[in-house]
Amino acid sequence: MTAAPVDGALAGDLAGRVALVTGGGGGIGRACAVRLAAAGADVVVLDVDERRAKLAAAEAGGRALTADLADLEALGAGEVRDALGGVDILVNNAGLQHVAPIPEFPPAAFGRMLRVMVEAPFRLVQLALPGMYDRGWGRVVNVSSVHGLRASPYKAAYVTAKHALEGLSKVIALEGAEHGVTSNCVSPAYVRTPLVEDQIEGQSAAHGMPREQVVTEVMLARAAIRRLIEPEEVAELVAYLCSPGAAMITGSSQTIDGGWTAH
Repeated sequence: MTAAPVDGALAGDLAGRVALVTGGGGGIGRACAVRLAAAGADVVVLDVDERRAKLAAAEAGGRALTADLADLEALGAGEVRDALGGVDILVNNAGLQHVAPIPEFPPAAFGRMLRVMVEAPFRLVQLALPGMYDRGWGRVVNVSSVHGLRASPYKAAYVTAKHALEGLSKVIALEGAEHGVTSNCVSPAYVRTPLVEDQIEGQSAAHGMPREQVVTEVMLARAAIRRLIEPEEVAELVAYLCSPGAAMITGSSQTIDGGWTAH
C-alpha cells in the first residue's frame, strides 16, 4: 500500500495533530493511518497484533501500540491511556465478524464483538474527549458499516454493534459541538479486507459459486455499483472528515456503499 495522493486542500492540513487509529494494522485502519499521515498528522497505530501494528506504523511514519480492545480494563491504563490524552483525532475502526443464525450464535462471540465495536470505542472516546475539549478541537470518526443502517441475516452481533456505534457517534457529536469536536460515522459496504475475503470464501463454498460471482450476485446484489470498495477509498473520506473543510459535518453517517442504501 502506498499513501494516497494528497491534493492542495488536504496537504498539511493536519500538521501538528495527533491521530490514533484502532485496528490500524491492516485493511481500512492501515489505509487510514497512511492517509492521515500524508495529510500531516502524527499517527498512532493501535492493533491487537504487535507485528502488524509496527509494520503499519512504520509505513505511516508513526508509532505502534498493542492492545486487545476486548480487554476493557486494560484500555484505561498504561500506554493506551497516556496516548489518548494527547489525541486530536480518534478513528474507531477495529472490528470482527461472526456469521451464524441466531439460534446457533455463540453468546461469547456476541459479547466479544460488542465489547470491541461498541464498549471499546466508548471507553476510548471517554479518555480522549477531555484533552480535545481542553484544546478546543477534535475529530472522532467511527468506521461503521452499511450494516449500521441496514440489517442482514446471520449477522446479529455485527448489525447490533454497528447500529449502536451509529447512535454513540451522534451523542458524541451533540456533546462535543460546543468544544470544537465533531463526530461522524463512515459507513461502507463490503471493503476489500481480510475480514471480507474470509466471508467471500465462506459464501463461495456455501453456494458453490466462483468468488467473483459471490461478490456480484450475493454480497452486492443490492448495490448499484457491484465491486468491492478499496480501503484507500474509505480512508479518503475519513481524511476529509478530519479536515478543516468538514468542520460543519457532525452527527452524520457518510455512506460509501455503491448505492446500496439508495433502495
